[in-house]
Amino acid sequence: MNAISSAVTAPNQFVESSGRKIAYRSVGVGKPIVLCTRFRGNMDVWDPAFLDALAAHGFRVITFDYSGLGLSTGERSYAPPSLARDAMDLIEALDLKDVVIGGWSLGGLAAQVAVAMFPERLSHAVLIGTAPPGPNVKPAEQLFYDTAAIASYGLDEEIILFFEPRSPASREAARRSVGRIAQRTQDRSVPVPVDWAVAYLGNRPHSPLFPADAVLEALKVTHLPILHVGGDHDIIFPVENWYALNQQLPTVQLLTYPRAGHGPHHEHPESTAQHVAAFVRSTS
Repeated sequence: MNAISSAVTAPNQFVESSGRKIAYRSVGVGKPIVLCTRFRGNMDVWDPAFLDALAAHGFRVITFDYSGLGLSTGERSYAPPSLARDAMDLIEALDLKDVVIGGWSLGGLAAQVAVAMFPERLSHAVLIGTAPPGPNVKPAEQLFYDTAAIASYGLDEEIILFFEPRSPASREAARRSVGRIAQRTQDRSVPVPVDWAVAYLGNRPHSPLFPADAVLEALKVTHLPILHVGGDHDIIFPVENWYALNQQLPTVQLLTYPRAGHGPHHEHPESTAQHVAAFVRSTS
């Protein structure tokens, strides 16, 4: 790892691309992994234990703010193709090659679009708590929409949204993760405007969760290895929808944690990083 030894202390950096500044942070040295963040997320919502564990496994870990959100400038949009373009503009600006494109939740939709549209600089995709494109066998739960609209998340909301409330171990993992995320107290990013984000989300489940037939067709023929990491009770993007595509997606591997929710990498940061590293090493 380089002198920047922790995600908690990684400085904010910027690149210019297409008339806007993209804010990013980088920790570690090695194979680049670029992580697209979740709904209402910025660079500060990632658990530093997960990012540092990836760095310890030989990755250069890059997080960033989408255009017009956080510390980035430009026009904001939550349309997955726009978010994918942010990631690829950052990759090109930093002249990164053989990149692992990663994404959590909404960011996982963006990562899938990147696989479909910009595969040339990519070697792998790591998707966390996200939805496959196309029809669903299991819908989202209303509880997510009701909780995600709350202006300020506390521990109780974090547990509902990203963990498994019925599991004492998961609730305790949430408390630890929230504490780690709070360790960064300086040079933090700017929160995403709640009203704008909620207007994009809507107030009730819809199906399909990711209406992108062209992306589904691309995943059916891609040669890029893809890993999805999920929890067995994800209230927004049920993991069952991935298993329903068995034998249709030739490069997709599925890792599902028991008694876990929408943020399995925050509940199991070191384990998830180890699985990601093994996946990247063992596939081509």
